[in-house]
Amino acid sequence: MTSAKSESAKFIKRYRVDAPASFRLRSIDCADTGDLDKDDAQSMLAGDVKQLADLQARLYAEDRWSLLIVLQGMDAAGKDSVVAHVMSGVNPQGCEVHSFKHPSAEELDHDFLWRAAPRLPARGRIGIFNRSYYEDVLVVRVRPGLLQQQKLPESLIGKSIWEERFQDIRAFERHLARSGTRVLKFFLHLSKEEQRRRFLDRLDDPAKRWKFSMDDVTERKRWDQNMAAYEEMIRSTSTPAAPWHVVPADHKWFTRLVVASAVIEALESLQLAFPKVGAADLKELRKVRKALEAEKPSGGKLRHRRD
Repeated sequence: MTSAKSESAKFIKRYRVDAPASFRLRSIDCADTGDLDKDDAQSMLAGDVKQLADLQARLYAEDRWSLLIVLQGMDAAGKDSVVAHVMSGVNPQGCEVHSFKHPSAEELDHDFLWRAAPRLPARGRIGIFNRSYYEDVLVVRVRPGLLQQQKLPESLIGKSIWEERFQDIRAFERHLARSGTRVLKFFLHLSKEEQRRRFLDRLDDPAKRWKFSMDDVTERKRWDQNMAAYEEMIRSTSTPAAPWHVVPADHKWFTRLVVASAVIEALESLQLAFPKVGAADLKELRKVRKALEAEKPSGGKLRHRRD
């Protein structure tokens, strides 16, 4: 019988873009479930959530590495769902989620990577970008009016601007990797038909209608342009130091499992460990324990409590 760990490894390898030059979006089936059913996947995810909580505690305690998770995808691809389910067991003190909306006036007065820098995770932390600086080679590319809002000198806006931005992103992520930040990037690959169904669900559910915008419908008209932009972006920026994972997103339960498996693999590769207590500190801790045990309990006999 195949172990859960080997199953997860198979998923990660299948969806990680290790040969970007030859990558094509059509090679990934949006409805793929890796031959798993929903119950098996949810059981595996429950185990992954517990393992991730332990790894995050080690990451925080060691205080040397950090992890940046980038989530990209079309509207209704399930980015919020991934955060809610995969990170459900993580200590909130060690994880921060940031959603990048339309840039502010201040942000538009700086380069496109400027607003990402203050949101990067500190050592020992996990940072999640729900959308990111990649919007500036995706939606900004597909909707040229947004590029004009960035107030770049006209002489700098040429045919090579997107390749130049890809170069900037690769350099930025290489710098992060050299500084101790692991970068994992996920494109949640949703089919156009599944997006249509999810939009209809939003319209039918009063609790979800607030998520809907006419901009979502407008963006659907640019579906092919968006897919072409995503494919070129992935091919241009998937590197060994910051790989892209193109994750089937038509079944949210499978999407969550693949993301969780990749995050666990990345953290395990860091060989995280709780700091060791030196001989001098250990001696001091023994004194503390002896003093605590010598205290007279207020309610009678001293007991060891397990919360």
